[in-house]
Amino acid sequence: QLQLVQSGGGVVQPGGSLRLSCAASGFTLEYYGIGWFRQAPGKEREEVSCVSGSDDGIYYADSVKGRFTISRDNAKNTVYLEMNSLKPEDTGVYYCNTRINHSNYWGQGTQVTVSS
Repeated sequence: QLQLVQSGGGVVQPGGSLRLSCAASGFTLEYYGIGWFRQAPGKEREEVSCVSGSDDGIYYADSVKGRFTISRDNAKNTVYLEMNSLKPEDTGVYYCNTRINHSNYWGQGTQVTVSS
C-alpha cells in the first residue's frame, strides 16, 4: 500500500524554524517527484516546493525562496522541508504529495502556526 506519513510542524514564533518530514512506504521515494503544499485558512492549496525524481531538480515558490529547503534521504525513504525565518503568512496545513501512475497520494497534513 502506497502511503506518505508526515511528522513535524507545530507552533513557532516569527523568525523561528521548523522541519517537516514525509516518510514513504510501499514505493521507493527517490524515483518519484515529491511536492510540499500548504493551505492557509480560507485560501486554496498552493505548492511551496518540490523535488523531481528524475534529475533532483528543485522548485521553490517565490514566497519561500531563500527560507525553505527541500531535501531527500533515500536511505530513510523520506523527504524533508526545512523552514527557516518563518513568517505569520507561512501558517497553514502542510501536505506532502506524489503522483504515481496517474494517481495522487497525499500525506495526512500537519499544522504549522507562526505566531507571537
